[in-house]
Amino acid sequence: MTLSLPRTVALGAVAALALSACGAAPDDASTTADGKSAATATSAADFGGLDALVKAAKKEGTLNAIALPRDWANYGALIDGFEKKYGIKVEVEAPDGSSQDEINAVTSRKGQDRAPDVLDLGSSFALSAAEQGLLAPYQVENFGDLPEEQKDAKGRWYNDYGGYISIGCDAKRVKECPTTFKELLEPKYKGQVALNGNPTKSGSAFGGVYAAALANGGSFDDIQPGLDFFAELKKNGNYTPVESTPATVEKGETPISIDWDYLNAGYAEEFKSKGLDWKVAVPTDGVFSQYYSQAINKDAPHPAAARLWEEYLYSAEGQNLWLQGFARPALMVAMEKAGTLDKEAAAKLPAVSGTPSFPTEAQQNEAKTVLGQGWAKAVSG
Repeated sequence: MTLSLPRTVALGAVAALALSACGAAPDDASTTADGKSAATATSAADFGGLDALVKAAKKEGTLNAIALPRDWANYGALIDGFEKKYGIKVEVEAPDGSSQDEINAVTSRKGQDRAPDVLDLGSSFALSAAEQGLLAPYQVENFGDLPEEQKDAKGRWYNDYGGYISIGCDAKRVKECPTTFKELLEPKYKGQVALNGNPTKSGSAFGGVYAAALANGGSFDDIQPGLDFFAELKKNGNYTPVESTPATVEKGETPISIDWDYLNAGYAEEFKSKGLDWKVAVPTDGVFSQYYSQAINKDAPHPAAARLWEEYLYSAEGQNLWLQGFARPALMVAMEKAGTLDKEAAAKLPAVSGTPSFPTEAQQNEAKTVLGQGWAKAVSG
């Protein structure tokens, strides 16, 4: 597996990238002989069945994706698996991009060949995209097995994989690895604590601030204590503005990284051969779990391929590939009951106790507002 930058870097120039062509994909590639259009299909059955969807997707021949690093939650294996199974080329643009970059690309490229077909968004960003009317309603065949709280009733988005905010630590550079947010404030961690991105644009960094809030008397209704925590980290010199990536971890620039457990666990596995001892702990004082969400661009240039991609991701094959990347797939409970879960991969997940709960749409929107107004001030200077 080749390491690349996590998908949290803010790329303001994404929307300005050169476009090879304009105009949507040919209508006949996404339409059946009896006139059914993939662009308006709300399920495979609505399009005439999965076989019809596969045929139309192969005719389109391409899937436009964005902000999907190959090392993020095992996306490399998912992309390769989809291409091999269906012979459809997956074009991934700006793999380093953030959730906000994905939304920007959808709005700025409407009607263009290079518009994203599919999106993988932080939960709060998926809600925002749905509110803006950017997403196509579509229910995968396993839609009914997804927990109600993990999907939009209209099928405009549904959770795909998730994990817990964790603290990753280079045990060879840090004598005592922290396991709680409280410990991160200790003087011995000066200049060592990093986030994976900017929380106003990155889902993982957003989760990191939320977890810090829970560890410091906050709640899903009150993220301000998390903002105050990072302001204190900055004030005492422990916070570093360097965004944590596989490269910065390997170089020792971010010896302590607050990130999703599946990313930190992936680092630990990958860096063993390079002599790096990366420890991972889910902080007991700030247990925060969150999923990313799948969605289809309402104006996808390859609507059949977009829908087939979702079917693949929510098949047992696709869900287990996320699991093999240390991420917890949304259908994990249903697959365990059905006997289709990769038990060996599940056993390797970082240990966590308790049942996760999640902020509501309103709570996330309020949290984003608070961060948007105060993050830059909290970590500046």
